[in-house]
Order: sequence, then C-alpha cells, then structure tokens
Amino acid sequence: MLGPDTTEGQEIYDFAGGWQWHDVRTDNWQSSWIGELRSRYPYTAEWFNLVPSLKERNYLSVRFKDGVEPVIMGSMLYKVTNEHEHHRSEQFYFYVDAHVLITINLDEHTRSVMAKVDRAAMLHQCERPVDGLFVLARAILHYYHAGMDQFEHNLRLVEKDMRTRNRRSLMDNILSSRFELLEWSNLFIPFQELIAAAKEGYHGELDDSRSFQQLLHRVERMERLIYHYEREIDTLVSIDDAISAFRGNEIMKTLTIFTVVFTPATVIGAVWGMNFENLPGIKTFWGFTAVIGFTLLWTGGMYLWMRAKGWTGDLLQVKSKNRNI
Repeated sequence: MLGPDTTEGQEIYDFAGGWQWHDVRTDNWQSSWIGELRSRYPYTAEWFNLVPSLKERNYLSVRFKDGVEPVIMGSMLYKVTNEHEHHRSEQFYFYVDAHVLITINLDEHTRSVMAKVDRAAMLHQCERPVDGLFVLARAILHYYHAGMDQFEHNLRLVEKDMRTRNRRSLMDNILSSRFELLEWSNLFIPFQELIAAAKEGYHGELDDSRSFQQLLHRVERMERLIYHYEREIDTLVSIDDAISAFRGNEIMKTLTIFTVVFTPATVIGAVWGMNFENLPGIKTFWGFTAVIGFTLLWTGGMYLWMRAKGWTGDLLQVKSKNRNI
C-alpha cells in the first residue's frame, strides 16, 4: 500500500491498478466524510441510505450503473478468530464499482492483516477494486478455517468419548457440535453469495482474476470441510442411536431372563405364603429345607434349560471396560 491519506475515521489507499480503497470507521451515517463520499460517488447514495438498517444483517446486491458497469454493495456478518482461539462477532459494510472500494467498520485485526506486506502486494496486483474485495474476503475467510481446525479438535474428543466411555451426556456433546457447525455454516453463506454475485456482475471477466480464483478455491475448500463434518456428525448420531437401541434391547432381554429364572421362586413363595393351615410340610422339621431345596433346583433347572436353548446368549457375562458398547 502507498502511504494512507488519513482523515478522521477514514483511511484512503491508492493502488498500482489505479483504484482506491476508502476504509471508513463510523457509527454516524451523517458524518462529513460519508457526505464527501456521497458527493464524490453519487451512486453510493442508495447504499448509504440502506446501511443503517442492516445492523446484524447480511445483505448483498448487484446493480449495473448505466445498465452496464457492475456495482456490488452489501454488509457481512463474520467472526474473527485470534491467536487464543477466541471468536468475536463483527460486521462490516462494503461498496465496490469500477473505480473504488469502500468498506465501513472493518475490525482492527483484519485491518492489521491487510496492512501486512504480502496482503499489500496482493492488493497492488489487483487491477480492479472488486479484486481487492476478493483479497479482503479471502483474508476474513481464513478465520473460518482456523475456527474449523478448533472445531475438528473438539469433534475428535467427542468421537474418542463415544468409543471409550459412551456416557449418557454424549448426545448433548454431539448436538453441541452440530449447532456449532450450523453457526459456521450460516456465517459462510455470504461468501458463497459473494462468489455468485461476482459471477453475475462480471461474467467471464473473472476467469483471469487471480484474486477471484484464490477466493473461489478457498470457498470450495470450506464447502468440502462443512460437508464432511456434517456427514461425520450424522454418522455419530446414527452410531449413538444404534448403541442406545442395542443397550435398550440388551437390558430388556436381561430383565426378561431374570424374571423367567426367578419365576419358580415367585410361584413357590406365593403358594407357601397362603394363609392355610394344611399346606404340605409346614408342620414338619424338614419342610422349610425341602421347599428351599425344591426352589433352588427348579430355579437352576430353569436357567440350565434356557441356556441349553441358547436364549441367554452372553447377556449375563461381564464385559471389558474397553469395549465400545
């Protein structure tokens, strides 16, 4: 970048391609420097009138000045990821035509990124202001890749937890990951829309644009990442559902087996617990022993019969803690 012509709340950069970037910072849409931009670029009037109503909203519009020259204007919600992996929500507004790129309220971290030598060199290689917008959008999209790297790390922890522990709270963790991915996906939509809008406005003129192709490839990378993680989370949900169903069936089978095995004891206890005086063996010294022995033999016989039929399977065996289910 050439040395900026700095005014209050505004920095103006001139580039080798013969275009300018006006980087404005303001919350007062009636400020003097916005008035100057209105006067200098009359076609921005509609955009400046619309901007105050776009707070916390994404917006993108493609117009054609004089029916020929493309103009892209709008606002973008995005997240900034710092070195401590914290995410901060931001919003900036942009206008671009054949001569100028105007941005309003771009965050300070992104400004510092754009001021670096490599980004400045990329901007000087841009022949049109819209190419500069592509460089800026690609720099912002880098935050999303950093955020997805952290998301992937957290998702791997969930997968490890599923494989080794299978806690009841696992579904909550999976759903938290799904909602986090949904948030990143929603924030990514404006970049996809920007690609489509640029193609609409400039048609085949962007085929030789290095900055557009670089942004396009980064968007495609992000699309593949989101698609992959969506499928991965769906797989985790399916696995958790399968585990829950298997465990539920296993529990019901085990309870059924115990119910059948102890049915003889239940029946004998019910019969000998009746309030009658002439029950067999109740007045003999061997009666209690005989009933207990008969109960144990009947119970053991019932279990051995079910086992011989193969109805118990391995449900009553103790499993290793390292098993997946």
